[in-house]
Amino acid sequence: MSGTATRILGLDPGLRRTGWGIIESDGVRLSYVASGVITSDGGDELAYRLAELYQGIVSVIAAHKPAEAAVEETFVNENPRSTLKLGQARGMALLAPAMKGLVVAEYTPNLIKKSVVGAGHAEKHQIQAMIGFLLPRAKFESADEADALAIAICHASHRASRALAARVARESAR
Repeated sequence: MSGTATRILGLDPGLRRTGWGIIESDGVRLSYVASGVITSDGGDELAYRLAELYQGIVSVIAAHKPAEAAVEETFVNENPRSTLKLGQARGMALLAPAMKGLVVAEYTPNLIKKSVVGAGHAEKHQIQAMIGFLLPRAKFESADEADALAIAICHASHRASRALAARVARESAR
Protein backbone atom coordinates (compact mmCIF):
# COMPACT_ATOMS: atom_id res chain seq x y z
CA MET A 1 0.00 0.00 0.00
CA SER A 2 1.03 3.60 -0.42
CA GLY A 3 2.30 5.93 2.26
CA THR A 4 -1.21 7.33 2.74
CA ALA A 5 -2.60 4.01 4.03
CA THR A 6 -3.78 3.78 7.62
CA ARG A 7 -2.93 0.66 9.59
CA ILE A 8 -5.88 -0.53 11.70
CA LEU A 9 -5.97 -3.08 14.52
CA GLY A 10 -9.27 -4.90 15.04
CA LEU A 11 -9.82 -6.61 18.40
CA ASP A 12 -12.44 -9.25 19.22
CA PRO A 13 -12.11 -9.42 23.01
CA GLY A 14 -12.52 -12.56 25.04
CA LEU A 15 -11.03 -13.76 28.31
CA ARG A 16 -9.93 -17.12 26.88
CA ARG A 17 -9.23 -15.98 23.32
CA THR A 18 -8.87 -12.43 22.02
CA GLY A 19 -8.74 -12.31 18.25
CA TRP A 20 -6.70 -9.61 16.54
CA GLY A 21 -6.42 -8.56 12.94
CA ILE A 22 -4.40 -5.86 11.20
CA ILE A 23 -5.35 -4.31 7.88
CA GLU A 24 -4.28 -1.27 5.92
CA SER A 25 -6.81 1.07 4.35
CA ASP A 26 -6.09 3.82 1.85
CA GLY A 27 -9.71 4.94 1.81
CA VAL A 28 -10.93 2.54 -0.87
CA ARG A 29 -8.58 -0.43 -0.93
CA LEU A 30 -8.05 -2.79 1.98
CA SER A 31 -4.99 -4.92 2.48
CA TYR A 32 -4.41 -7.78 4.93
CA VAL A 33 -1.35 -7.42 7.15
CA ALA A 34 -1.59 -10.06 9.91
CA SER A 35 -3.94 -11.75 12.35
CA GLY A 36 -3.83 -14.07 15.32
CA VAL A 37 -5.22 -14.97 18.70
CA ILE A 38 -4.03 -14.00 22.17
CA THR A 39 -4.88 -16.61 24.80
CA SER A 40 -4.83 -16.58 28.57
CA ASP A 41 -4.25 -19.52 30.90
CA GLY A 42 -7.62 -20.62 32.26
CA GLY A 43 -5.93 -21.94 35.40
CA ASP A 44 -4.60 -18.51 36.41
CA GLU A 45 -6.37 -15.99 38.60
CA LEU A 46 -8.38 -13.33 36.74
CA ALA A 47 -5.87 -10.52 37.32
CA TYR A 48 -3.07 -12.54 35.70
CA ARG A 49 -5.28 -13.59 32.78
CA LEU A 50 -6.11 -9.92 32.15
CA ALA A 51 -2.40 -9.06 32.37
CA GLU A 52 -1.68 -11.75 29.73
CA LEU A 53 -4.28 -10.22 27.41
CA TYR A 54 -2.96 -6.69 27.97
CA GLN A 55 0.66 -7.73 27.32
CA GLY A 56 -0.37 -9.72 24.26
CA ILE A 57 -2.17 -6.74 22.76
CA VAL A 58 0.77 -4.45 23.56
CA SER A 59 3.07 -6.95 21.80
CA VAL A 60 0.86 -6.96 18.69
CA ILE A 61 0.89 -3.14 18.66
CA ALA A 62 4.69 -3.07 19.03
CA ALA A 63 5.17 -5.61 16.23
CA HIS A 64 2.74 -4.15 13.69
CA LYS A 65 2.55 -0.43 14.58
CA PRO A 66 -1.14 0.30 13.87
CA ALA A 67 -2.33 3.92 14.00
CA GLU A 68 -5.89 3.12 15.03
CA ALA A 69 -7.76 0.36 16.84
CA ALA A 70 -11.35 -0.85 16.83
CA VAL A 71 -13.00 -3.03 19.46
CA GLU A 72 -16.30 -4.88 19.42
CA GLU A 73 -18.80 -3.67 22.02
CA THR A 74 -19.92 -6.17 24.64
CA PHE A 75 -23.23 -7.88 24.28
CA VAL A 76 -25.02 -8.98 27.44
CA ASN A 77 -25.61 -12.70 27.61
CA GLU A 78 -27.65 -14.81 30.00
CA ASN A 79 -24.79 -15.46 32.42
CA PRO A 80 -23.93 -12.29 34.37
CA ARG A 81 -20.52 -13.67 35.45
CA SER A 82 -19.56 -14.37 31.83
CA THR A 83 -20.71 -10.90 30.80
CA LEU A 84 -18.63 -9.32 33.58
CA LYS A 85 -15.52 -11.30 32.60
CA LEU A 86 -16.00 -10.39 28.94
CA GLY A 87 -16.32 -6.75 30.00
CA GLN A 88 -13.03 -6.97 31.87
CA ALA A 89 -11.30 -8.52 28.84
CA ARG A 90 -12.81 -5.72 26.75
CA GLY A 91 -11.29 -3.25 29.19
CA MET A 92 -7.84 -4.60 28.35
CA ALA A 93 -8.66 -4.39 24.61
CA LEU A 94 -9.56 -0.71 25.06
CA LEU A 95 -6.79 0.16 27.52
CA ALA A 96 -3.79 -1.30 25.68
CA PRO A 97 -4.19 0.71 22.44
CA ALA A 98 -5.25 3.83 24.35
CA MET A 99 -2.11 3.63 26.49
CA LYS A 100 -0.03 3.38 23.30
CA GLY A 101 -1.65 6.55 21.90
CA LEU A 102 -3.81 4.93 19.22
CA VAL A 103 -7.20 6.28 18.17
CA VAL A 104 -9.69 3.75 19.60
CA ALA A 105 -13.23 3.18 18.29
CA GLU A 106 -16.01 0.81 19.37
CA TYR A 107 -18.64 -0.85 17.20
CA THR A 108 -21.70 -2.98 17.91
CA PRO A 109 -21.76 -6.55 16.59
CA ASN A 110 -24.69 -5.70 14.28
CA LEU A 111 -22.89 -2.71 12.73
CA ILE A 112 -19.78 -4.83 12.18
CA LYS A 113 -21.80 -7.52 10.41
CA LYS A 114 -23.74 -4.97 8.37
CA SER A 115 -20.52 -3.20 7.33
CA VAL A 116 -18.86 -6.41 6.17
CA VAL A 117 -21.73 -8.56 4.89
CA GLY A 118 -24.55 -6.07 4.36
CA ALA A 119 -26.83 -7.67 6.96
CA GLY A 120 -26.78 -7.03 10.70
CA HIS A 121 -27.63 -10.61 11.57
CA ALA A 122 -25.10 -12.39 9.35
CA GLU A 123 -23.81 -15.83 10.25
CA LYS A 124 -20.14 -16.55 11.07
CA HIS A 125 -19.60 -18.40 7.77
CA GLN A 126 -20.97 -15.39 5.82
CA ILE A 127 -18.55 -13.06 7.62
CA GLN A 128 -15.63 -15.39 6.92
CA ALA A 129 -16.59 -15.66 3.24
CA MET A 130 -16.70 -11.85 2.88
CA ILE A 131 -13.35 -11.50 4.67
CA GLY A 132 -11.92 -13.88 2.08
CA PHE A 133 -13.43 -11.75 -0.68
CA LEU A 134 -12.40 -8.35 0.76
CA LEU A 135 -8.96 -9.51 1.91
CA PRO A 136 -7.94 -12.26 -0.53
CA ARG A 137 -4.48 -12.63 1.04
CA ALA A 138 -5.91 -13.09 4.55
CA LYS A 139 -4.85 -16.25 6.32
CA PHE A 140 -6.98 -16.74 9.40
CA GLU A 141 -7.39 -20.00 11.25
CA SER A 142 -10.18 -19.17 13.68
CA ALA A 143 -13.47 -17.34 13.96
CA ASP A 144 -11.78 -15.03 16.50
CA GLU A 145 -9.30 -13.85 13.87
CA ALA A 146 -12.01 -13.47 11.22
CA ASP A 147 -14.14 -11.45 13.65
CA ALA A 148 -11.17 -9.20 14.49
CA LEU A 149 -10.56 -8.59 10.78
CA ALA A 150 -14.27 -7.79 10.35
CA ILE A 151 -14.00 -5.23 13.18
CA ALA A 152 -11.00 -3.62 11.44
CA ILE A 153 -12.89 -3.54 8.12
CA CYS A 154 -15.88 -1.93 9.85
CA HIS A 155 -13.62 0.76 11.27
CA ALA A 156 -12.03 1.35 7.86
CA SER A 157 -15.46 2.05 6.40
CA HIS A 158 -16.66 4.28 9.27
CA ARG A 159 -13.50 6.12 10.34
CA ALA A 160 -13.99 9.12 8.04
CA SER A 161 -17.51 9.80 9.31
CA ARG A 162 -16.34 9.37 12.93
CA ALA A 163 -13.52 11.87 12.35
CA LEU A 164 -15.94 14.36 10.78
CA ALA A 165 -18.37 14.01 13.69
CA ALA A 166 -15.55 14.58 16.20
CA ARG A 167 -14.34 17.66 14.29
CA VAL A 168 -17.89 19.12 14.19
CA ALA A 169 -18.28 18.47 17.94
CA ARG A 170 -14.97 20.21 18.69
CA GLU A 171 -15.88 23.23 16.56
CA SER A 172 -19.34 23.59 18.07
CA ALA A 173 -17.83 23.45 21.56
CA ARG A 174 -15.72 26.55 20.85
